[in-house]
Amino acid sequence: MSSDADPDEPSRSSTVGLVAGVFLLSTAAGAYEIAPASVLPLVRESLGIGATAAGWLVSVMYLTAVVASVPVGIALDRVSVRRAVAAAGVALLIAGAWGWAAAVAGAYWWLFASRMLGGLCYVIVWNAGANLAGQAVEPDVRATAVGLFTASAPVGFTLGQFGSPLLAEPFGWPATLPAFAAIAAVGVGVFLLATRNRRLAVETGQPDRAEFAALFTDRAAWTLCTLSFLGFSLYLFLNSWLPSYLTEGLGVSLAAGGALTAVFPAVGVLSRTGGGVLSDRLFGGARRPVAVLSFVVAAPAIAGFVVFSAVPVVVALIVVSGFAVQLALGLLYTYVAEVVAPAVRTTAVSMLTSVGLFGAFAAPIAGGAVIERAGYLPAFGLAAALGALGAVIAWRAPTSETPTGG
Repeated sequence: MSSDADPDEPSRSSTVGLVAGVFLLSTAAGAYEIAPASVLPLVRESLGIGATAAGWLVSVMYLTAVVASVPVGIALDRVSVRRAVAAAGVALLIAGAWGWAAAVAGAYWWLFASRMLGGLCYVIVWNAGANLAGQAVEPDVRATAVGLFTASAPVGFTLGQFGSPLLAEPFGWPATLPAFAAIAAVGVGVFLLATRNRRLAVETGQPDRAEFAALFTDRAAWTLCTLSFLGFSLYLFLNSWLPSYLTEGLGVSLAAGGALTAVFPAVGVLSRTGGGVLSDRLFGGARRPVAVLSFVVAAPAIAGFVVFSAVPVVVALIVVSGFAVQLALGLLYTYVAEVVAPAVRTTAVSMLTSVGLFGAFAAPIAGGAVIERAGYLPAFGLAAALGALGAVIAWRAPTSETPTGG
């Protein structure tokens, strides 16, 4: 392939390498992000901190992403995306090593700062990766490619949740931070190799002031951001409180409760990719039907936790709700890019990320407050109501403006 053709007609291997590279980077960031969660007793003991301070080592990455997402998106509309992604991967390696040194030294605030750096790396990789995966392929498989990329999140979470205890036993829990971050080195290498002769840029150049201002008053974009907020709220609420409900409410052992809950994010590997396939193949490129289906199935599945207490039925509800809640999470990144002006697509993706992750940050806290005051069943009932609200909003969502015919 000549160098002149590369930007416009990249090879299939180049496209696969690009998606694989950002997938590995996002997986590394996700595993690094969640790594302390499954070893919090060890974290608290070694640092001499309470549960709240330990929990913030995970939550700070969400908060950093919420604050930084839109500025990152604005920057990605204006700079070399290839350099930005590579820099984020290298910075994640630095964050992992810095966190290990701080944790070994017992320096909580230095560890906290390293996690903020990791959160910034995560949001750069996530926003750029979602945009690049969509631009790398033909329109008729765009949602499939973006859905595949977003499946990196549950892969990373599953890897971090299961791998951290295994690494912590022989090497100590601080070793989990550089170990998972090290996956980014492979991701950076694959990404740079696949894009060495490929132009990566926003398709129509920098947005002008009017286009930029219009985005923040765009009803279609804010409708999808609201769906992202509701979807990520349900995702993190269930991820956070299902283990406690299974053990305290149903008498399941702690180990079994954790294993059963792990099924919830794990099915996202299938459903996040499947949402794109359904949209591209079954619905001819329409995005709204999949968004509606996601919330229509999720709402009664979550309500089932209020009605049923038999463990086999609850396990089935975990599978169904986990699949349904995540079905639209990946698709929304393709969806929002197709209903805004091309010049602000990366900024729109970043806005979607920021609003969605705010829901992820706030939902476990709000859910805990409801559980503390009223119990688990009212909390699940409220979550089901949010799912029903999501179905109504999805029904009124805009149609995609990008044809899928190529």
